[in-house]
Amino acid sequence: MHFETFQWLLLAAVALIATAAALHALLYKREPSAAFGWIAVCLLFPLIGPVLYYMLGVNRIRIRARALRAEQPPLTPGANEPPVPLEFAPQALISEAVTGLALTGGNTVEVLRDGEEAYPVMLEAIKGAQHTVFLSTYIFESNRTGLRFAKALGAAVARGVDVRVLLDGAGEWYSVPRIRHRLREAGVRVGRFLPPRLLPPSLLLNLRNHRKILVVDGAEAFTGGMNIGDRHLAHATSGGIRDMHFRLTGPVVAQIEAVFFDDWRFATGDRRYPQHPVPAESGGALCRTIIQGPSEDLSRLTMVLVGAIAAARRDVVIVTPYFLPSRELISALQSAAIRGLRVDVVLPAINNLPFMHWATRNMLWELLKWGVHVHYRQGPFTHTKLFVVDGHYAQIGSANMDPRSLRLNFELVVEVYETELATTLAEEAQAMIADSREADLTELDGRSMGAKIRDAVCWLFTPYL
Repeated sequence: MHFETFQWLLLAAVALIATAAALHALLYKREPSAAFGWIAVCLLFPLIGPVLYYMLGVNRIRIRARALRAEQPPLTPGANEPPVPLEFAPQALISEAVTGLALTGGNTVEVLRDGEEAYPVMLEAIKGAQHTVFLSTYIFESNRTGLRFAKALGAAVARGVDVRVLLDGAGEWYSVPRIRHRLREAGVRVGRFLPPRLLPPSLLLNLRNHRKILVVDGAEAFTGGMNIGDRHLAHATSGGIRDMHFRLTGPVVAQIEAVFFDDWRFATGDRRYPQHPVPAESGGALCRTIIQGPSEDLSRLTMVLVGAIAAARRDVVIVTPYFLPSRELISALQSAAIRGLRVDVVLPAINNLPFMHWATRNMLWELLKWGVHVHYRQGPFTHTKLFVVDGHYAQIGSANMDPRSLRLNFELVVEVYETELATTLAEEAQAMIADSREADLTELDGRSMGAKIRDAVCWLFTPYL
């Protein structure tokens, strides 16, 4: 073959690959800006563009997850769905249509404030475990609190309990030495979720398992915003984080446990899981899990949130450490305020990620202009995540109101239909508001030009924060 012919064949092959990659982006990317960007990269840089698209642009997480779900345990317990009171019906219909999961009745939800309340209850549950302990967390520190959990988990293994811990591959690096070595020494089975590696290369650092799950004996579960470490002892350490966690009992525990096993299989390939009976009813709360992540419908949680805001009749309360809502959520909040609803958003005055605070300030005017009330809570960093509507519907869990939680992270949220809990959480939010200062348009307009440029540059990178 002549060298010139070889060159033409090589050019044709490169052009074909670049065109195929561009067509894939055109057909499968949801956002026009993302599709246009990848098409441009593939066609303008035909040698490196398709390679970058294959490594960074193709959602192989969803492909892999679907393959592993061939034998996935059902997320819906085998109990009849309970009747839904009239005041809950509109939101219940929205959530069921979006998630496809059954609403479970007969649950209890207990509020645990800060690590001082949550950790002792969680440790007591582990110490009392007789059959299984399943723990998934984003950050598991190797400080005093982390070592207490490691000791309790190791003791459970020594009693013959099936103990499994799933650590996020990036989150485990928040603490050195890494806790997984101590856990494995104690006989605990440890899985790592998408750990970064060089061979074979893994560049999925943006896709993190942010879920917080502890399930003991298939009978009680814990979830919320807390990782495991001294930083969540809000009153015992300087710079402590204020947060909320929740203890749940009842049939919803089976749904939460099934989420853990879906993640465990994804990370380890292990398809073995115990067959726990569906927990007996223990209270009056109606609950349903909502799972969010790159392996799911990317807009699932956003759709449920927008539906809840649209169905609201009196007030909407949001507490979140990171607030960079999607266009759909911004429009829903604006519409609620215009309809005359009281809409409150509580943010930390001191943020552990300053660039998130700056990016948020660039878009707040869109909400303040239409009557949404934004409050900056004073004091230590508030990591709490709450969503309450009309004092009878609430969402609790690990998700923030930002692109990372709404698109990139693997998150777990539990929606709760119970007036007692929603009222309690609304009162908690009002206590936070009383300890806050309210932002206004004058404050935002009064920023220096340098601050406005800084905030706008941070906002420009919103999809990646």
